[in-house]
Amino acid sequence: MNREKIFFSFLFIFICLSINHTLAQQEEPILYYQMEPLDDSLFIHIQQQVFIDPPDPKAEIIVDLRDPNNQTVSIKGTLYPFLAFKPETRAKIQTYPFKINLEENITYTSVFTRIINRLNLGKVFAPPTYYQISPTLCYINPFFQLFGGERFGIPIKNDLGISFGIGTPYSGPLETNFLEARLHILGFYAGGFTHNDAFTSIKRYNNQNNLYATSGFEIGYVIPFGNFLQVSYLESSEKPSDAIVARYMENDAVSKKVNVIQGSYFNWEFRYPFSFLGSTRGKVYFAKYLDELHIGYTGRELSMAGSTFDFRFDALFNSKIRNPQYVFDVLIQKIAESWGFSAFAMGPAVIFSKTDKGSFGITSIFVNIRIKVGTSL
Repeated sequence: MNREKIFFSFLFIFICLSINHTLAQQEEPILYYQMEPLDDSLFIHIQQQVFIDPPDPKAEIIVDLRDPNNQTVSIKGTLYPFLAFKPETRAKIQTYPFKINLEENITYTSVFTRIINRLNLGKVFAPPTYYQISPTLCYINPFFQLFGGERFGIPIKNDLGISFGIGTPYSGPLETNFLEARLHILGFYAGGFTHNDAFTSIKRYNNQNNLYATSGFEIGYVIPFGNFLQVSYLESSEKPSDAIVARYMENDAVSKKVNVIQGSYFNWEFRYPFSFLGSTRGKVYFAKYLDELHIGYTGRELSMAGSTFDFRFDALFNSKIRNPQYVFDVLIQKIAESWGFSAFAMGPAVIFSKTDKGSFGITSIFVNIRIKVGTSL
C-alpha cells in the first residue's frame, strides 16, 4: 500500500470516528444530563444567578431533575437547588437543545446498537448564523488564527469594518510569508498585502511548495444574494529582487525555483455556510485563488462528546507552479484556565504533499494557535 492510500485511509477513519461520537438527543425527556457549552450567554447568565464571579462560558453544568423533591444543578462540581434559579432560567435549562444524556441504559447489545439508535442526522447539521449568510456582515469573525484560515474581522459599525490575516485563507503552517489587511463596507472590500519572512525562515526542509509574496493590493465583492459567492482581483505591485530570490532559494535545495506571487489574479470562492456539530461558524467551499484550485471545509467550536475544537481541511488539487497538497488543522479548546478556557485553542497543523525526496508525506508541521476575541456570533 502506497503512502497516498495510507493517508486517505486515515482520513476515512477520522470521519468515521467523528460520526461515531456524534450522539443526538433522545425523543423522550432527559432528566439527568450535561449541558454542552454551545451558548456562551446562557452559561454566563446561569452562573450570574448564583453569584459565580467571574462566570465561565464553558463551565461543566450537570442538571439532575430525576427526583421532583431534590432537583439540582451542578456547576463545576458545586451543587445548587434548581429552584435557586428564576423561572425563565429554569425553562431555558429544561429546554436546552444540546444535552449529553447521563442516564442512558447500557446493555450487552449496546455495543452494536447505541450509535444507530441515538444518531439523528437532523441535529448534526443546522442552518448558519445571520452573520454568516449576510453578504455585508459575513466578514465579522471573532477568531484570530496564527496560520491561514478565515480572516479576523472587526466591525466598526455594522457593515463597516476591518479584517486581518496571516497567510492566505487556504495556506497551512510555515508555508507562506503572506500578510494582509482589508477594509470592508457594504459587501465590498479593499486592502493590501505584504510579507514577513519570519514565518518561512523557520523551516529548513521541504520548502519547494512554499508560496512567497512581496506587496500589492486586492479588491473584492460578495455577491449580494446571500454569502455564497465572493470575487476579487489581486495584483502584485512589487517584483522581488535577485537578493530576495536567492535567500528564498537557500531554503529549497531540490526544485531550485521560487514560487512568487507576481502579476494579477482573478479569484473567486463558492461557499455554503452551515453549522456542523453545533459549530458557531462553518462552511464548505470551492475556490480559485492565485490561479490555484482549492476545495475544503472550515469549522469553529465544533462540539463532540463534551469536547470543543476547530477543524479545517483544505485540498490544493490544481496549480501551474505547485504540487497538490492537503492541509489539516485541529485546534483544541478548553485547555487554559480563567478567560482562556473558552477564548484560547491550540493544536497541530500539518501539510501533506510531495516531499523533497519525491515521496508523499508531511512537508510542514507546526503548532497552530487561535484566540477568540469577543463573544460568539
